[in-house]
Amino acid sequence: MKKLVPWLFASAAVMLMLPALAVRLVNADGGMAVCLALFFIVDPLFSVCIGVYAGRDIQRLWCLPIFPTVFFLLGAWLFLDAGETAFLFYAAVYALLGYAAMLISRFIRKNQ
Repeated sequence: MKKLVPWLFASAAVMLMLPALAVRLVNADGGMAVCLALFFIVDPLFSVCIGVYAGRDIQRLWCLPIFPTVFFLLGAWLFLDAGETAFLFYAAVYALLGYAAMLISRFIRKNQ
């Protein structure tokens, strides 16, 4: 449980706070660029990082890649457009990236 809490807070910060800051602090023209950077760079990288960490102990940390997915949906629907179904696709991709990174990380650790 101690290993999950920091990642839970990090997921909330990256997936909730960054979109909130982008919406509130950046003007409309720059906001789109910031959101695209979040969707295509920051969020996928964070999902991969959390998956790599979860690969250390899959039995206990298998749920880690779910955190960014849930927080992403919550943040996107709260701060951008509530109920937009396109965000479900992004969330699914982030979950797949996280779980793929977890399995690859576990495979590499096992073979070393």
